[in-house]
Parts: sequence; structure tokens; C-alpha cells
Amino acid sequence: MFFDTHCHLDFSEFDDDREYVIKQAMDEDIRIIINPGIDLESSIKASEIARQFPIVYALCGIHPHNAGSINDDIFNRCMSLINEGKVIGIGETGIDLFYDTFDADTQVRIFKKHINFARENNLPLIVHQRDAQDLMMNIFDEITPPSKVVFHCFSGDEGFLDWVVERNFYVSFTGIITFKNSASIRRIAEKIQINRVFFETDAPYLTPHPFRGKRNEPRFVRIIAEEFARIKGMTISDVSEITSDNALRFFNISV
Repeated sequence: MFFDTHCHLDFSEFDDDREYVIKQAMDEDIRIIINPGIDLESSIKASEIARQFPIVYALCGIHPHNAGSINDDIFNRCMSLINEGKVIGIGETGIDLFYDTFDADTQVRIFKKHINFARENNLPLIVHQRDAQDLMMNIFDEITPPSKVVFHCFSGDEGFLDWVVERNFYVSFTGIITFKNSASIRRIAEKIQINRVFFETDAPYLTPHPFRGKRNEPRFVRIIAEEFARIKGMTISDVSEITSDNALRFFNISV
């Protein structure tokens, strides 16, 4: 059994064959797919897809790239989706300083609103961090986080990993772990304890080797798990069991 803990099935890349993509995932033993929102419209669509397909669950959130267009009304409308039966957490949200076209102060303000909402409602928080390690650490030093936090598509260095683990946060690996030029991420995989690990595709992006150049899909999460098992010297059965249990507890899902 495998989980894809971060997949954008609501994106237009899946509009023509979404049902078939989910069936293929099930054929590869993927039993849970988590679909985060990136803005209000995306979060609404994710919740609709979750109601349609039994293995899909949704999250509601505002991606940092979209923070500049968010006012309090839009934020509150997005967070109100948590009352939907299969919307089970907050995200994705966070800080992304890779591009200099997005205002950092606005990102921080919106991110803090997500943190507070997740903590006050005892919900898991899915965090996007890119080129913002120091700022991210400062934010969590200033504000009390929810009890469950995962850094999706982990891209930090080993010092940031130590900080994450010290706070009992989680790390999620994508297809990047299979890329030839990603030795640093494989070192992170070697170092981290498996009880703090999830796997995700971030589909339709970050397609793992040997399918790079094609659309990513939830069924490829097995490839990520197999590479992690190889790095750790573990059986794929043990990796599947432990990481699936991690995700079940984190997202409070019963299978």
C-alpha cells in the first residue's frame, strides 16, 4: 500500500482523463491520494474531486505565489471548506523566495494566518518552502505551530533537516530523489528517520526517472518509495508499511 500525499489532480492537466489516472494509481497499490489546494478555486475543485473518488482527500490553502491576491474574505472562504467531509487539512501554504516577483512580507502574513488556523483547529499543515530556510525558521520561532507539520517536496539542507526533526515535523520526498543531479536530497534520505517520512508525486510536476519529460501521475509514487528503500537498504514492503502508517496518523485517516 502506498500513499501519494501531495498531488494536484484538480489541475487542468488531468481534466481529460482524471478517472483513468486514479484507476491506474489504484492498480499500482496507491490507496490514498491527497489533493492540496493552491487558491480558493483550486481548493473548491479539490474538495469536489475528493467527494467523487473514494481514495482522494483534499486540503484547502493558498500557495505563496497566490498570496498577493488574497484578502480576508477570500482566506476565510477558503478555510471554511474544512467543514466539507473530505477536506482534512490546510495547505499548501508557505514561503517561496526563488522568484523575486513575489512580495515576501505578504507571503509571511498569509502563511501566519494558515499556521494559526491549523493550530486553532488541530489540523495538519502542509508547508511549501523554497529558498526560504532562515525565514521559515524565524517564523516558527515567533509563532506556535500546529501539532502536525510536513515540509512537502523537501529541498532544505542538512541543517534545516535537523531543525525540522527537532520540532517533530515531517518531510515528504518527491521524484527529485530519483534525479541524477540530486545527491543532496539522497543524503537527506539517508539521514532522516523513516518515522518522519512521506512520499508524494506533486503531479503533474517533478516526474521521477525514468519518466522525466512526461506528465507526472500518482501511480509513480511507487518509484519514489522504491528509490528511498534502496537508499535505506530496506525492503519496499517495510518502507510501504511504515510510511503509510505515518500518513494515516498525520492526516487522521482510517483505511
